[in-house]
Amino acid sequence: MRTLFTSLLLFTGLCTASSVLADPPADRDHAAQVNEMPKAPYLLSGAPTFDLTVVKFREHYNAANPTLPINEFRVIADKQANSLMTRAASKINENLYASTALEKGTGKIKTLQITYLPIQGNEEKAARAMAIDYMAALMREFEPSLSIEQSTTKVTDLLEKGKGLQFFQQPVGSIRYVVSDSGEKGLTFAVEPIKLALSEP
Repeated sequence: MRTLFTSLLLFTGLCTASSVLADPPADRDHAAQVNEMPKAPYLLSGAPTFDLTVVKFREHYNAANPTLPINEFRVIADKQANSLMTRAASKINENLYASTALEKGTGKIKTLQITYLPIQGNEEKAARAMAIDYMAALMREFEPSLSIEQSTTKVTDLLEKGKGLQFFQQPVGSIRYVVSDSGEKGLTFAVEPIKLALSEP
C-alpha cells in the first residue's frame, strides 16, 4: 500500500490544506502514507500556473467526459508549514488516480496528473486501456480540437517515447506533457503550463 501512494504523486511537489478542494482524508493510515510521498524536485514554487482552479477544471472535465469522471480532490497535508503550494489527489479506482498541485492562495493549477498503477493478470489490458482513456480525456481539456481517436493515439505515442524514463517531456505551445514511467511502481502522465520566452523588441 505504501508503494501505491508513493507512486501516486511522483511528480507533485508541495502542500498545505485548502478548503476549496475537499476535507482532508479521515483515514489516519491513509493520511500517514500520503504524507510520506516524496516531493518532485523539478516542480518549483515559482512554476507557472494555468488560469484555472481545480473546481472549475472538474466541472468542465466531468461535463465533457461523463463516462470518465474524476471525483473530488482531497488535500494531502504537508509537514512544511511555509509551503507555497498545495497538492491533492482523487481516487478513480484501485489502480488509477488523478492528482494536482495548486498555487497557495489562488488555488490555480500548476500540474494535473493521471497515475496508473500496473496490475497483473487478465484485467491488465483493460486497466491500462482505461488509464489511457483518462489520459486522453485530460489531454483534450487542453487540446479540445483533438478527437478521441487522435488524443488516444497521441497519448499512446507519448507513453511509448517515455517508456522506462523517470522524466520525459514534450512541449506543445504554452503547455507541456510529461511522462514518468517507474515500471511496477506506476506510470504518470501530466499536463503543465510552461513559461514562454518574451520575444526581443
